[in-house]
Amino acid sequence: MDAPGLRRAFLGFYQERGHQVVPSASLVPHDPTVLFTIAGMVPFKPYFTGEEPAPWPRATSVQKCLRTVDIEVVGTTERHCTFFEMLGNFSFGDYFKERAIPYAWELLTGTLGLDPERLWVTVHLEDEEAETIWREAVGVPAERIQRMGEDNFWRMGDTGPCGPCSEVYYDRGPEHGPAGGPAAGGPERFVELYNLVFMQFDRQVDGSLPPLPRPSIDTGAGLERLLPILEGVPSLFLTSVFAPVLEAAQSVTGARYGQDPRQDVSLRILADHARAATLVVADGVLPGKEGRGYVLRRLVRRAVRHAHQLGVEDPLMARLAGAVADALGDAYPEVRTRLDAVAETLDREEAAFRRTLEQGSALLAEELARGQGVISGETAFRLHDTHGFPVELTVELAEEAGARVDLEGFAQAMAAQRARARADAARRRSAGDQAVYRDLLEERGPTRFTGYEHAQEAAQVVAVLPTEQAGVVEVVLDRTPFYAEGGGQVGDQGVITTETGRAEVVDTQQAVPGLTVHRARLVQGELWPGQDALAAIDLARREATRRHHTGTHLLHAALREVLGDHVHQQGSLVAPDRLRFDFSHPAALAPEELQAVVELVNQDVLSDAPVEVVETSREEADRLGALAFFGDRYGERVRVVRAGPRSVELCGGTHVPALGMIGPLTVVSEGSIGSGTRRIEAVAGPGALARLDAARRTLEEAAGLLKVEPDRVLEALERLVHRQREQDRELARLRSAALATEAAAL
Repeated sequence: MDAPGLRRAFLGFYQERGHQVVPSASLVPHDPTVLFTIAGMVPFKPYFTGEEPAPWPRATSVQKCLRTVDIEVVGTTERHCTFFEMLGNFSFGDYFKERAIPYAWELLTGTLGLDPERLWVTVHLEDEEAETIWREAVGVPAERIQRMGEDNFWRMGDTGPCGPCSEVYYDRGPEHGPAGGPAAGGPERFVELYNLVFMQFDRQVDGSLPPLPRPSIDTGAGLERLLPILEGVPSLFLTSVFAPVLEAAQSVTGARYGQDPRQDVSLRILADHARAATLVVADGVLPGKEGRGYVLRRLVRRAVRHAHQLGVEDPLMARLAGAVADALGDAYPEVRTRLDAVAETLDREEAAFRRTLEQGSALLAEELARGQGVISGETAFRLHDTHGFPVELTVELAEEAGARVDLEGFAQAMAAQRARARADAARRRSAGDQAVYRDLLEERGPTRFTGYEHAQEAAQVVAVLPTEQAGVVEVVLDRTPFYAEGGGQVGDQGVITTETGRAEVVDTQQAVPGLTVHRARLVQGELWPGQDALAAIDLARREATRRHHTGTHLLHAALREVLGDHVHQQGSLVAPDRLRFDFSHPAALAPEELQAVVELVNQDVLSDAPVEVVETSREEADRLGALAFFGDRYGERVRVVRAGPRSVELCGGTHVPALGMIGPLTVVSEGSIGSGTRRIEAVAGPGALARLDAARRTLEEAAGLLKVEPDRVLEALERLVHRQREQDRELARLRSAALATEAAAL
């Protein structure tokens, strides 16, 4: 059974038993307590803690996971890896041990066909119930059930849900190590396959363990642990999920696996780290100095260093990423669809590290040559700060040479540098300083806008600039889904979150062409340059804005059709609550002209035609007859927006995917703002419906006052006006007669 077969078999087994199949979540979790998704239960954590109600009583998934706690061991064994797939089944207060244990045994021995004589079980020292079920309900011999302590007790934290767990191990045979079962035998011989966590207690601050009202099940089976057994290979690196990447590493380096133990370690590290780095970048993480970005950078640099040890001077990470996409692209399509961006990111990081590797290695070699056996903290910091060496890499290189690193001195130098950076930022950098913006653009390159495709984006904080307003800063990110004000469209609002703080974005602008700044109010903690961040726009506000933006395009086209081709846009405002459109025209619009314009716009809306957006050359856009939108600057490559049968324009703004999403459009006002220039203000969607509803209520109130049906209001008003005029004439006649009488009397 290969990897696709294992995924299908596992999910199918539990789906047949009433479990909802849930797709893998991102490696970047919503849980702020962990950098990456480290277990299959992470996406379900709110259901276990009671923060959210579970949408299903039971679920199953194959979850992408990443752990680097054993990164120093990866490559030195045949069974450790950083990126892995966790097969899991979960019960949210539905079933408990009585089903979880038989399910696991039936899956392993029945569906997957493992030899039951080779399976061992561990339970917690005090879990009599689990042992009884294994022995009596399942039939595992008592001699292959072992009691263990803390290793078999799982907790979510110092307090909260916790409970004993039971693990299933596979005996690979005496050629792989000593006997004695999982408790006493060799770890290469007894391989953990399946961990069943029984969440049944709620740990209190005082350490007491009252039972949970609804005990739950959280299980995990490592795909990379099961696969070597099912595919009949001695190592996870020879399985179908690793072999193509390992083969690519051999092809690139020229080293052959199995011929040299030291080279084998490097090849395994190349294969493992390429898998992990590719999946991480595909989920939106970029290399950086802290957090997730730092983990990614460390993976890439460890891989490149081992490639360097194998004599490889040419870039290789992008090529390995292609092999990862071939191996995992069917299971995780995002790896294949984002491969170009992944390769570009890895290639850029690799090139930057290769440039500094030689310089840093030379500095470290000089220090080691002194023979003192200790790398000073100052040297380690200089390697980190100047040459981009993670301190872990310095430690590894030093240990290989029999030396150690003064980590305490490194920490002191790091703290001093951060203090200097904060003071320097406060002294030199402030929002509105054009030189600062230009320096950032030159140092870090332009801000990459991803808002056409994404409402939220994993990004890295490039700079945090103070402003004249207390608690308000300007945040610069390397990439952003926030649209910067331009072409009449207002800037996006939303939230930027890091592990240390949260900022509410109140406006987004282009400080200088290519550099986006987010003017934000700090509502919690602080944001620091180099941090990983999650940038999320106010989606409802964006939806309302893009309705009005696409409506502006339809309005422009309708005006040209009704009034003539002399109509050109002179300015616009596209906001969530309204649109304003200024255009060239010598006279006020007649009521029938305005009515014709509105009818054309709403005809296009009712057609629900798709809004087509293409990037092309300026020459091709001119050939298509695309109109230039006021206020935008255009290069050789332009963005052409076709909205319905009449509108083709150049535009960098955000738009609805189909015209029906605009909703009805109604004109609020039309008037002159200068010689030969008119202005229309209008609302679309819910705003238009609200105006129509207000008009309806007014009509109904008028009908009530006139005591007629709403459709007879005009007729009643005409009668009322006619009667008023008659009364006015009669009153005038009576006044005239009275005056004449009074004059005669005088």
